[in-house]
Amino acid sequence: METKTSKIFGLRSVIEAINSGETISKVFLQKDLTGAISNELNGLIAQHNISRSYVPIEKLNKLSKNNNHQGVVAEISPIEFADLDAIISTSVEKDKAPLFLLLDGVSDVRNFGAIIRTAECAGVDAIVISKHGSAPVNADAIKTSAGAAFKIPICKVDHIKDALFQFQAAEIQTVAATEKTDNLIYTIDLKIPTAIIMGSEERGVNPSVLKMVNAKAKLPLLGEIESLNVSVACGAFLYEATRQRL
Repeated sequence: METKTSKIFGLRSVIEAINSGETISKVFLQKDLTGAISNELNGLIAQHNISRSYVPIEKLNKLSKNNNHQGVVAEISPIEFADLDAIISTSVEKDKAPLFLLLDGVSDVRNFGAIIRTAECAGVDAIVISKHGSAPVNADAIKTSAGAAFKIPICKVDHIKDALFQFQAAEIQTVAATEKTDNLIYTIDLKIPTAIIMGSEERGVNPSVLKMVNAKAKLPLLGEIESLNVSVACGAFLYEATRQRL
């Protein structure tokens, strides 16, 4: 399994990468970075709606292995992101009911990779993430996914709400995984076209997203621990859909 270079560093190098159409997952910028070139880079980041984080120089030194990063390191995605509209159009034309997975703020790379692997095994048509606040599709995610990231379409949207509007316009039900409900996942009809939403490791699904979904569901927790790891919970939700559809 081969991936292209995962990181580039240096102000001009990152600017050139953006201008040449490289798929940038995220840009890490040194705090308080100033100057005309850094202003040019920030303008491009905003123009192309690229995720960015402001970090201390120690973080940049680690990311670039102490190379001359000039205050900026960019992560290049090893995959090409799919167009959600096209995926929805193709999926609804298939004989089987489509199944989508939306990740609302899952930020841990290894959780993300594990979820990608499970989603591919469960026959999910596409995974949807937001451009901001999501784990990057980097080498660690690829490795944890066991290469599944190359086999399942991954779509990026400005906000998860954008995807919800698209799914609902296509008459695809949206089901959020949340403890803020009395409904168990086993009571939800997942045989129809469905998009399952999983929330972040810390806060779960955003309250504003919960207000938009067609249904909310949870898993039964019979022990003393009050929550499951998001990748484990995601697997349970997806395979309940698989069980119903077999």
